[in-house]
Amino acid sequence: MDGFFALALTNLSSPLILCFVLGVAAALARSDLNFPEAAAKALSLYLLFAIGFKGGVAVSDHGIDLALGTTLIAGIVLSALLPFIAFGLLRVLTNLDRTNAAAVAGHYGSISIVTFVAGTSVLESQGLMYEGYMVAVAAAMEAPAILSALWLISAGGASNGKSRMDAHLWREILLNGSIVLLIGSFVIGFITGQEGLKEISSFIVSPFKGVLCLFLLDMGIVAGRGLRNSRGSITLGLLAFGILMPIVGAAIGAVAGAALGLSTGGVLLLMVLSASASYIAVPAAMRVAVPEADPGIYLTLSLGITFPFNLTIGIPLYLAAARIVTGG
Repeated sequence: MDGFFALALTNLSSPLILCFVLGVAAALARSDLNFPEAAAKALSLYLLFAIGFKGGVAVSDHGIDLALGTTLIAGIVLSALLPFIAFGLLRVLTNLDRTNAAAVAGHYGSISIVTFVAGTSVLESQGLMYEGYMVAVAAAMEAPAILSALWLISAGGASNGKSRMDAHLWREILLNGSIVLLIGSFVIGFITGQEGLKEISSFIVSPFKGVLCLFLLDMGIVAGRGLRNSRGSITLGLLAFGILMPIVGAAIGAVAGAALGLSTGGVLLLMVLSASASYIAVPAAMRVAVPEADPGIYLTLSLGITFPFNLTIGIPLYLAAARIVTGG
């Protein structure tokens, strides 16, 4: 328990978390601190490229084997399954209509890549190794949750019985910029391996955490504005869901990681992926597929409640659980 509190305190006092807190505070105080849209987009593209490339290099070193394949399949199954659990919790804890409940649920099957990166940073600070192919699992977990959410909507006859599963939506899901860049950079890293990493390490290794700090500052601003503007729409039930669902997801991820025989670091990252909520890929798909769903609800929950919970309390809690599960 002492180790958990020490790690939580260290995590809370890290530059990454403090930058996020600064952004939230600035937004709540109505400061004019702001990132130009182009700059925010550039930060996001940099992080996705660096994460994907380093993951590809790690898989190139590891090689393609049964462990990689089974973990990928497990990630896809988790992404497809978690929205159904989230939907059930929402129906118990809140009075959201089926459309909004399904839209929110879809966010909790997909993943937050920045939460994943924060998890890797904690592992590095603790000197714990993890399976490099987990970034490939992260990429695989982006889309299945969207399909589950759309099924939940159409199964209930919402949206006038239309699930909007047309070519435009499939393009939005499969060719979403974040997914394309993450997978594409992963493939480049896999092909070029360590030699490729050496060529651009000064670009994607050393500056990485500094860029992540700026990105989290921007995310804090966005989250703070969402919290400020959503007063009245986020009920106690939704607040409880935003904290309870990541814990439930992490518990399922822990069981899956242990069954797969992952290392302590690998179990933590699968827990983090299962606990996080999307704020990039799923909102983009929901805007196309279910425009009547309220983004003030699903974005505030994923970015304003679950994201900071995972960053501050969740990751130390999940690491303590991963150590218990693996005995590491």
